[in-house]
Amino acid sequence: MKKRVLSVLLAVGMIASLVVGCGSSSDSEEASSEGEGKKEQTTYEKIMDEGVITIGTEGTYKPFTYHDENDELTGYDVEVAKAIGEKLGVKVEFSEITWEGLLASLDNGTVDLVLNQVGVTDERKEKYDFSDPYLYSYIALITTSDNTEITSWETARGKKTSLNVSSNYALIAEDYEMDITASETFSKDIELLTAGRTDCVINNTIAFNDYITEKPDVAIKIVDVQEQADTVAVPIPKGNEDLVKAINKALEELKADGTLTKLSEQFLGKDFSRELTLEEITE
Repeated sequence: MKKRVLSVLLAVGMIASLVVGCGSSSDSEEASSEGEGKKEQTTYEKIMDEGVITIGTEGTYKPFTYHDENDELTGYDVEVAKAIGEKLGVKVEFSEITWEGLLASLDNGTVDLVLNQVGVTDERKEKYDFSDPYLYSYIALITTSDNTEITSWETARGKKTSLNVSSNYALIAEDYEMDITASETFSKDIELLTAGRTDCVINNTIAFNDYITEKPDVAIKIVDVQEQADTVAVPIPKGNEDLVKAINKALEELKADGTLTKLSEQFLGKDFSRELTLEEITE
């Protein structure tokens, strides 16, 4: 009798163990399934959840990103970044990084965005999506104000110029068979031009306007520009369509309410937040 009771008890125990075991396995599978169902936050979701967006910028590139007389970080790109943050409803924090490390910091997630005059190029578009442009610049042909001989790119053919020989400007000068003197800075180029040692300078419209703002008495003028504008935009790692959409919406609103125009005129001396005609550039 005792053996029979013992056998029954053992059988009941085994069944209970199997039921518990099956329940544990099911619970574990369910938990695992729930874990697999959870999606990792996108950069945009993280920004909105934390209420902070981190912007990478140099802080040493006037008038776009620099420290003013009170050591406050400012400049066109910096103020555009602040305005984007305001439109998103989040706090903006800046991380000052050398140019060489900016895009790497974007790649490894150290910063959420980079606003630092990043030009839109075919090479960069292979790795990043870009926002709509927030700045347009044009490659310009610059002469002294009293020069009547050079009036276009074609009339500058074979003339003397100075420029950084590793820049894109050198390729244009070569196309027009110019006699090139090597130089490192735009300021040096203008010195050589006004001293009569060269005939023209090739640089961009923003550099020209910044120079004229600082030195309005220097008698130089833009006589022609390249038709296609160079655009500056916000690079965003691919796979962040929601962030691209949010940044574009913010930029659209900043254009519509005049903020970009105001900031460009404040820091760059002219409204380069939109495409311009030659007449508008040279007026």
